[in-house]
Amino acid sequence: MDVDGDGTTDVSIAPGEGISPQELLPILRGIIKTLGLPDKKKAALIKAVDKLEKSLGKEFKNEHKKKVRLEKAFEDLIRKIRRVKAVFYSSVSKLRKELRSRASPQKAKLLAGFFKTGKGEYGEGDVFLGVTVPETRKIAIKYCDLSLADIAKLIRSEIHEERLLALLILVHKFEEGDDSCRNKIFNFYLKNTKYINNWDLADLTAPKIVGAYLVNRPRGILYKLAGSKSLWERRIAILATYAFIKAGDFKDALIISEILLNDAHDLIHKAVGWMLREVGKRSQTAEKQFLKKYYKTMSRTMLRYAIERFPERLRKAYSA
Repeated sequence: MDVDGDGTTDVSIAPGEGISPQELLPILRGIIKTLGLPDKKKAALIKAVDKLEKSLGKEFKNEHKKKVRLEKAFEDLIRKIRRVKAVFYSSVSKLRKELRSRASPQKAKLLAGFFKTGKGEYGEGDVFLGVTVPETRKIAIKYCDLSLADIAKLIRSEIHEERLLALLILVHKFEEGDDSCRNKIFNFYLKNTKYINNWDLADLTAPKIVGAYLVNRPRGILYKLAGSKSLWERRIAILATYAFIKAGDFKDALIISEILLNDAHDLIHKAVGWMLREVGKRSQTAEKQFLKKYYKTMSRTMLRYAIERFPERLRKAYSA
């Protein structure tokens, strides 16, 4: 009998040994104790064995009915043991355990302040463990074979690092995958934008998934995102153009920058300014043409980010 579902035989009873159900129960208790489960889960399974033991003591007028009931009870117990073990030892559970082993309360406090998690701030309610991005990347590589179903569990987590981990795994899978895989990841990403709800989550992934996918495809979805009520979807829209900018294609970056020119949020001003600066690194002429038209009306934050790499004399001229 394979009790825990790991593919190995845990209990072997040869024909003629005549072992009774009462004699089998202590064996099951012993197996449960060796599974390395948390005390609460272990206690719940032992309780289920105790319940089964009580049912063995009941009187049945019909022996056949007793046999059928006991067989069903044993099957139910074995399924429960397997289910608990599968949940506890699933990749997601192991991943979460490993992530928490690297947590730092001190760093968590600093990150909560840095990412504005206070009441009324853009990251309100976000929860941090205090795991650094390099450490999170290492875990992402280790669990890069995680299924989309399991990634969905992570991306919907209230824990910031779990959502980041899910997204970094998606990036890895996207970069290593074929066209079919990339299409699935692109669609998955867009269906879960409400969980990509802080600037680092968008910045580290939007260019590498959304932008990379759309390099040689129609880009209408970006204009829909740019017009969204969601701050994070608007940020995803402009950050996705980074992939095009790196390829020497500035058109969509400049058009979306124009769309977002009068956005109310400071995080959009910074993102647009950053992308304009990236355009300028490759073509100062293209950036100057945009600034000539809009530098007087764009926010000072956006302008400051856009002209950061310009010579001091030019920066002063734009800022005057």
